Amino acid sequence: MSLGSHIPVLLEEAVAGLKVRADGVYVDCTFGRGGHSREILARLGKHGRLIALDRDPAAIAVHGGIDDERLKLVHRSFSGLREVLAEFGVAQADGILLDLGVSSPQIDEAARGFSFRSDAPLDMRMDTSGGTTAAGWLANADEQEIREVIRNYGEERFAKQIAAAIVAARAGHPVTTTRELAGLVAKAVRTREPGQDPATRTFQALRIHINQELEELMSVLPQCVAALAPEGRLVVISFHSLEDRIVKRFLREQSQPPQMPARLPLRAAELPHPKLSLVGKLQRPSHDEVAANPRARSAVMRVAERNPEFAA
Repeated sequence: MSLGSHIPVLLEEAVAGLKVRADGVYVDCTFGRGGHSREILARLGKHGRLIALDRDPAAIAVHGGIDDERLKLVHRSFSGLREVLAEFGVAQADGILLDLGVSSPQIDEAARGFSFRSDAPLDMRMDTSGGTTAAGWLANADEQEIREVIRNYGEERFAKQIAAAIVAARAGHPVTTTRELAGLVAKAVRTREPGQDPATRTFQALRIHINQELEELMSVLPQCVAALAPEGRLVVISFHSLEDRIVKRFLREQSQPPQMPARLPLRAAELPHPKLSLVGKLQRPSHDEVAANPRARSAVMRVAERNPEFAA
């Protein structure tokens, strides 16, 4: 079984955004196959440290081919960031990276069930050591739940028809494979954008729901801010609008000073400072990067820095 390879998106831009110091402590919350971690390690000195997390046991097993005592790799979802840092005695990090979404090896390994392009068990779990598979959830969720997940997480306008088709089909036998589900969706979706498979939005929605991806993101972002050292950087790479909307809103809120009571007599120097400062503009992959790696086309990157004047 091949575990696949992964081309890290916005590699140079992301690591540059972290502003790596030779003796700093950094966190790669989404290790994958170690592409970003490898570049961070290349910029660290012998006293630097890198803590990397991934909830996929396959990523932990492969270890990115990295043999470096400065790297500590942990099998953990990034919503457990606070606990992981405490376990390693890290009070503050100089930079934290979040490369969101599903990795190429997860998509390309048919048995994982993320892709409709080959027939495989309908799994979709990023952490295969536990939790409910997509097939298990579809077997037990009611039609309204299925409709809401597909509509909300897939932004699918035919969610009602797809949910009805799934419920009707499972009355005869459970929907257990990617090909079965893709076939049901294809019959229920009347029109689709040119070049997009009818099942794309439904598979995205189920993957996000099964892995609680948006809830994980909303949990980790405040933990990142709390863990950053003064002038520490947070770099987030998102791959679809639901993720980026959460990131954009959070960073915007954290880059605003706390609201003070109206007419409170304060000098300008006494006004509270925001937790974060936004760094640069939103970045997207270059045309050359998208040409070399088409899966990079939807990526967007945002960077923020912990304000050294913020009083916690």
